[in-house]
Amino acid sequence: MNSMRRLAFFAPLAATLAAAAMAQAQAPTVNVTVGPELQRQVEKLGDREVNEQIAGLQAEVGKALAQRYPGATANLILTDLKPNRPTWEQVRQTPGLDPINSISIGGAAIKGEIVTADGQTLPVNYSYFSPSINDVWGYSVWRDANRAFERFGDQIERGRF
Repeated sequence: MNSMRRLAFFAPLAATLAAAAMAQAQAPTVNVTVGPELQRQVEKLGDREVNEQIAGLQAEVGKALAQRYPGATANLILTDLKPNRPTWEQVRQTPGLDPINSISIGGAAIKGEIVTADGQTLPVNYSYFSPSINDVWGYSVWRDANRAFERFGDQIERGRF
């Protein structure tokens, strides 16, 4: 009788572990590299700032892939990245920049591919930049780049790629 109780305890645990393993196997992979043009700008923008943007892109794409293409792999190249306001590194290098009042057109450009779990390769080419300085809204340094990543994720979820 005691062994039956142990089995009753371990059966749900085993089912939970199996479900977790399947979910882990279905988790998407997002690889992001920096393109050569952007690589030349990283020192001016700041390594930390660019790495944070890469992490934001990975998070948005990972979430979108989990919804649309479970188990997929995205191999992306961040080809362009523009802040709306000066980064700390830009302010440090150019003292005349005002971190509050200096604004510019921001955004991001992404190329690459999505490889679905069944092996289908979907090419990716997406960019978003504010159309004009009048369209810049928000007070964040990376507002338009974040908007680009969000819109790119939405496009993936809708199956555009």
